[in-house]
Amino acid sequence: MTAQTVAGGGTAAPGLSRRTLGVPAITLMIIAASAPLTVVAGGVTTSFAVTGSLGVPLGFLLIAVILTVFAVGYTAMGRFITNAGAFYAYIAQGLGRPLGVGASLVALVSYNAMQVGIYGLFGFQLSMFLEAKFGFSSPWWLWILLCIVVVGVLGVNRVDLSAKVLGVLVGLEFLVVIVFDIISLGVAPEGVSTATLNPSALFGPALGLILVFGVAAFMGFEGAAIYGEEAKDPKRTVPRATYAAVAIIGLFYAFSAWAFSVGIGPSEIVAQSQAAGPDLMFIFMTEHSSVLLADVMTLLFLTSLFASLQSFHNAVARYFFSLGREGVLPAWFSRTSKAGAPWAGSVAQTVIALVVVIGFALAGEAFGGAAALGELSFLYPVLTMFTWLTNTGAAGLVLLMAVIAAAVIGFFRRDKRGLGIWTTVIAPLVSGLALAWVFVMILMNFPLMMGQEEPDVTTFVLPGLIFAAGIIGIIWGLVLRGSRPELYRQIGHGTEPGAYGTELIGVVDEE
Repeated sequence: MTAQTVAGGGTAAPGLSRRTLGVPAITLMIIAASAPLTVVAGGVTTSFAVTGSLGVPLGFLLIAVILTVFAVGYTAMGRFITNAGAFYAYIAQGLGRPLGVGASLVALVSYNAMQVGIYGLFGFQLSMFLEAKFGFSSPWWLWILLCIVVVGVLGVNRVDLSAKVLGVLVGLEFLVVIVFDIISLGVAPEGVSTATLNPSALFGPALGLILVFGVAAFMGFEGAAIYGEEAKDPKRTVPRATYAAVAIIGLFYAFSAWAFSVGIGPSEIVAQSQAAGPDLMFIFMTEHSSVLLADVMTLLFLTSLFASLQSFHNAVARYFFSLGREGVLPAWFSRTSKAGAPWAGSVAQTVIALVVVIGFALAGEAFGGAAALGELSFLYPVLTMFTWLTNTGAAGLVLLMAVIAAAVIGFFRRDKRGLGIWTTVIAPLVSGLALAWVFVMILMNFPLMMGQEEPDVTTFVLPGLIFAAGIIGIIWGLVLRGSRPELYRQIGHGTEPGAYGTELIGVVDEE
């Protein structure tokens, strides 16, 4: 293969690398997106603090069950669709091309929001750590700009390089959290209690809130399909990686949340989480192990954020690639390197991150945004950039998963392809309704997720970005249907391995 013809004319470099990633590599990239150490340190304590409930550990298990049921239809559909723009292609083929284009823009907004939002926490944590340990005061945005460069360099290289880096970082995260769990179970001031594993703690008034805060810990689990074109055997690799990731994430988070409650004490976990927040884990380790180990955990907390940044960057780059290849976006976005990396999409995501970070930095320092927070001005990148964007991104991805469930039913409606009613109707219906309910709960509790005592303009503008992206995408799809019917026909039907020359062409070889 020497060149590609892309939708809308012109040529681009060879497409994504083929048969590069196996089940372990894709599983690790999914887990990296969820940032295990970040979830245990920040997500678990936030859930205990905000919900005031002991049902957090079981909440992770319930979410894992919902997503496992969702994966039944999702992975079944993946046997027949292999596309780097996973959500986009699935919805286009299951519910129609205009909705597929709408989903593609929602996915771009959501993944970019998740990725760029995490930069805010990364920059803040690193600047605070350096000041606490070395007395070196530095602006939070400086470290973000340097991190953007590193993430961008990895993004334009072979995907297996990113997988190896993420694999090492995720392994270290798991190791340090396991050490924390062991110490917690050893301390156990109230004994090894199972109070937080009582179903009555979960199925109460706080159930909705527990799921709202817990589901963010699983964001990225759906990403296996994004790497389908680069998988060694997409029909087997993607489903196995998806199930493996959701099982590992669910069990690990549930166990660690339970161990956390045992280490602090079930009667104290809510109050101490409310008092100390994400610092509770590091305070605990300083008191019961050593300052050195606590510092190592802080550094791994930073690498956990970096791994998540890289994983979401890779996802965005592949969405840009898929949409450029099929003509939904300019063909430039479909350009790849000789090694098969979507360099144009990677560069585009890097530019977006730079623009947004610079915008927040200027708003905070030049235009007084940080000063307006008073005593909390030092938390500006966390209270704005991180909180606003990650919550927006999580809401968008939950909405997309609910729509995907409907797309599965639509895809198999006329041809079951030999699959049973559980796979083609029941599982997607049940999981879709559950995810739709979680999405509604997110909207209802958005001010709480944003830490707002009263709703303000961001309460409505940020979720509005998701709906606006979807509406704009649907309109653009309808415009393409009328103005460029040939391009419209291939929306969501990008090139699959071995599909060159078929009616599903989005990219074809030229000798």
